[in-house]
Amino acid sequence: MNAPADCAAADADDRRAVTGKRRIAFAAYTDGASMPGLLVLLRSLVLTNPAVCEDFLVLHPGLPDAAFDAARRLHPRIVPYEAADRLDVFRADAYDTVVALGPGTVVLGSLLPLLQLRTGVGAVPQPGPDGRRTVRDDGLLVIQGQDTDGTFLAGLAGPEHRGDERVHRALGRAPGLLTPVDSRYDFLVGRLYDDTPVPDSTAVLRFTDTDRAGYAPAYEARDRYELDDDAFRAAYCALSGPKHPELLLHHALPFPAGGSGPVELVRQVADVLRQQGRYEEAVTLLTAAVDDRPDLPRCHETLGICLMALSRYAEAEAHLLLATVSPDFAARAYGQLARLAWLLGRTRDAHGYARDGLDADPTDANCRAWYVRTRDPRTPARAAPAAAPAEQLAHVALFADGQENAGDKVLPEAVRMCFDADTGPRRWHQQSVHRLVDEPVLEELNARRGVIVGGGGLFLPDTAPNSNSGWQWNIADDVLGRITAPLAVFAVGYNVFDGQRYRRDRFAASLRVLVERSAFFGLRNQGSAARVRELLPDDLRDRVRYQPCPTTVARHLDPDWTDPVRRDDTVLVNCAYDRANLRFGHDYGHFLAEMDAAIRATGKRAEVRYAAHMPADEKFVHDLRREHGTSLPVEPLYLRSNEQIRDLYRRTRLVIGMRGHAGMIPFGCGTPVISLVSHPKLAYFLTDIERPEWGVSVHDRALGARLAERATAVLEDHRAAVADVHGRQEHLWSVTRANLTGLREVFGLPLPAPRVPGPRSAEGAQGLHLPDTRTK
Repeated sequence: MNAPADCAAADADDRRAVTGKRRIAFAAYTDGASMPGLLVLLRSLVLTNPAVCEDFLVLHPGLPDAAFDAARRLHPRIVPYEAADRLDVFRADAYDTVVALGPGTVVLGSLLPLLQLRTGVGAVPQPGPDGRRTVRDDGLLVIQGQDTDGTFLAGLAGPEHRGDERVHRALGRAPGLLTPVDSRYDFLVGRLYDDTPVPDSTAVLRFTDTDRAGYAPAYEARDRYELDDDAFRAAYCALSGPKHPELLLHHALPFPAGGSGPVELVRQVADVLRQQGRYEEAVTLLTAAVDDRPDLPRCHETLGICLMALSRYAEAEAHLLLATVSPDFAARAYGQLARLAWLLGRTRDAHGYARDGLDADPTDANCRAWYVRTRDPRTPARAAPAAAPAEQLAHVALFADGQENAGDKVLPEAVRMCFDADTGPRRWHQQSVHRLVDEPVLEELNARRGVIVGGGGLFLPDTAPNSNSGWQWNIADDVLGRITAPLAVFAVGYNVFDGQRYRRDRFAASLRVLVERSAFFGLRNQGSAARVRELLPDDLRDRVRYQPCPTTVARHLDPDWTDPVRRDDTVLVNCAYDRANLRFGHDYGHFLAEMDAAIRATGKRAEVRYAAHMPADEKFVHDLRREHGTSLPVEPLYLRSNEQIRDLYRRTRLVIGMRGHAGMIPFGCGTPVISLVSHPKLAYFLTDIERPEWGVSVHDRALGARLAERATAVLEDHRAAVADVHGRQEHLWSVTRANLTGLREVFGLPLPAPRVPGPRSAEGAQGLHLPDTRTK
């Protein structure tokens, strides 16, 4: 019997099967008579764990759907689940982890430690009638579906012998399955006789057959959650500290008819709507809140950001300027103003805004970055003159600079190397994908012999959001339709995170125009191709092609490339922290501990170093040292040139990476890789090269052991591992070469002389189905 798993909003991208991310739920059984107790449980759970929002399974014997209306008002993810009794929770196999509570329990503290349990069946053994400790059927249960197989479920069947002992009996037949949990997570009220106060450490208080007499403090703790709906919503909204976005929207909205909530609450709600891509709703709320109120700088800042996402740039600029009047928010607002002006091609204004931001706060990193980016470039005295526009290719991409993502620095150059040995401004007209394509920009693009868009994960809604396209290229449909130069989308990826919410309608409409207009539409992995085809009408789906990321074939693109004769005795590790909640869920502590074990084991065979693609990546090094005492030397790739980045990855023996380009760049350099899968794109790439075993989910219970085992295998037979990489790469190069043959004809470019990297150290891999690249 499967529990329903469709309560999440339809606009959330769910790829747990690819990333291995755990699906977690709370659960409780009610027969209708205990429904008031269930409501108390829900209120206490929400108010004591305001940043936690997982599915809540309500097991029931067949109650009508209307019976759950009161529960739905308290929690946005109620999932009714018909069941014979409470222990049917063990059959809710749509979930990896289920925390089973009861309508007689009240939550008084954080349950995060329970959500972080990974093995067995967690429970608090309670004293039985005969003095022995027993796991009771009505007590707390933390169930890991992976461990409760048919043998365990068979142990639950059969008659009860001495009351509540079916779970205890099944655990007795599965030695080692019980994971003892501290008693504070299932504290019996019966222990608090003679009006003993509830211990401060109690997280879950369970009421059994006691009455109020003699247990007054326990009942007073429960009474705090006997609230009507309005009082409960007000109590949640008034809480300080982090709140889960779904819970905040559920309890703050709708605001009272004809009015609104407190200004700061309105701003918090609008910020959540912004994070979910619901910009118009956020603007509606904030516009009413700031009406005739120039003294609300945070609201004006958030409103300005939302208006910018809707491409309402003039209004956005006005509100961001109002936000600069406050010394506390001036630098932040000026940073946004600098970005806005730059998006519109007003580089001089952007530089001025950045300078004003530095005047307000000389330490503001964002303003510093914009100040450097927008200052007048110094043209080298001996720079070669640019070719005539008709001889240039326009390149629309994300061009990283400063201390931005190292992968986004290497990638644009790799794209250009596919078409021309000269990757500089003489042969290429550079257009940032984020800058608005207005009439002057459109004219510049059409003056070129062709336009190449890519590569990279440009199909992502929340990086530089705009309403013109719904993805990273800031171009309206009508402008896109007026591009007359040959257009190629090259090695672009569908980069939406597992669990990420976005509005598909605007993106899908832009996508249709883009595919119709493109002479070539190539996505960097088959997973992206499948996801994009889902959004296209039938007549356009066949136009989606496979074009691997050019960083994966770097050995074939550089005419001076040589494979290393001798490598450094190092292993490089990389982690990523953008959208960390979507990457790790509740498993970051587990991930860190498992990585520590893997690094210690691998460190016995090679020096382990850390490759940071951007400064934020270094959080891993700090956390690892603080939590586990393990220190790693850091290679700050964000400070290196493209050649230095490739050289470092070329010379190391193995890369264990979480970022997409922490796998693709070393692979392209001929170096073995192991991917830490926290995003679908890593699994997509490994599937394309028919090596899914080169990836390990960051949620894997045995992550440390698996990484250590696979790293050891690579290091012990390194020659064979490198040969396998080279063989896998041949397939990607054959696809790329075939695509480039057609594209050179489209752009009127000469065919390059074929070359083979040297020295060769690998035979062609076995088992790959290479396409026929002969011209027809």
